[in-house]
Amino acid sequence: MTDRPPDKKIVVIGAGQMAEALLGGLLASQAFAPTALWATDTSTERRDLVKRRFGIRVGSDNREAVSWADVVLLAVKPQSLDAVLDDIASALAGRLLISIAAGVSIQRIAGRTPDTVRIVRVMPNAPALVREGMSALAFGPGVTEDDVRLARTLFESVGRVVTVEERLMDAVTGLSGSGPAYVLMAIEALADGGVKMGLPRTTAELLAAQTVLGAARLLLETGEHPARLKDRVASPGGTTIAGIHQLERGGLRAALMAAVEAATKKSQELGR
Repeated sequence: MTDRPPDKKIVVIGAGQMAEALLGGLLASQAFAPTALWATDTSTERRDLVKRRFGIRVGSDNREAVSWADVVLLAVKPQSLDAVLDDIASALAGRLLISIAAGVSIQRIAGRTPDTVRIVRVMPNAPALVREGMSALAFGPGVTEDDVRLARTLFESVGRVVTVEERLMDAVTGLSGSGPAYVLMAIEALADGGVKMGLPRTTAELLAAQTVLGAARLLLETGEHPARLKDRVASPGGTTIAGIHQLERGGLRAALMAAVEAATKKSQELGR
């Protein structure tokens, strides 16, 4: 169980999937009590869903919610962020502001908020929905050690956390932000290979998904280099090295590296 930060009230602006994931993680980990959470959204349907699912306070008035809170988590789309900041700026003074809007810099947020606002920029990813997320945190000027601990508590409730310099956030987006899609494509392709060789579709998908999950856990828990673990599976003259040879001929490594590079560059373009 995560240590509960003392007497902190959090408003989550935007009740989309990532906001739901965070709310569910915080409540499941008991990092915050339901009475310390408030979610706002323009959609009545989304508000009602969050209310039913989590039993927390909901509303549509962002300024009222921000005035009540100590911490403001912005979970809105990048194209909506400026309008939301303009709406709540007068109530933000002295608060910790955490943004998960992809591609939006700390400097841009600071330009629309009071000088006393402390800003944390976060890039989470989709597996946060099942509490296996990977989140990268970057900190603006004035962020305190308590702020850092609180931000880590929030995102550790839905997975693992690293801290990076903000200049690396586009690379984080290209790797862990977009990476689940690359891995899901690999799982689909592995399953298709199993079906081609005669396996039932559901069996092939389970074999592929659990194999990827198990390999990832093996890497994380042993801390060994992936090449060393790969070599343990690839015995001389065996089936695995034959398959690896085909992957190398198909340019798997280069394709994945190019995908991270392309997504990073796209993130850089969106942030300009």
